[in-house]
Amino acid sequence: MNEPIVLSPIPLPELLGEITKAVRSELDARSPSTAPPAEELLTTDQTAALLGITRPTLREYRRKGYVTGYRIGHVVRYKRNEVLDNLQRMRTAKRDRP
Repeated sequence: MNEPIVLSPIPLPELLGEITKAVRSELDARSPSTAPPAEELLTTDQTAALLGITRPTLREYRRKGYVTGYRIGHVVRYKRNEVLDNLQRMRTAKRDRP
């Protein structure tokens, strides 16, 4: 792609074909590792520590719907970004109480 660009009267279909080839070669050159990063999953202990609560309180929060837990086999995992969003919402709700 470091070739000099020369502007000359090229028929539109030919120009579109050249652009398509250039874009396709760039996309093919990309590695498949450009996928977005996987969501970080937290254990019950990690989530309770992040929220500053005990494991039984975390179970109660999950039961009441304050946080969402995802059962994977026989364990429950929590999505880090959801936990942080829920923490922010809980702090805001606590501050807005009369």
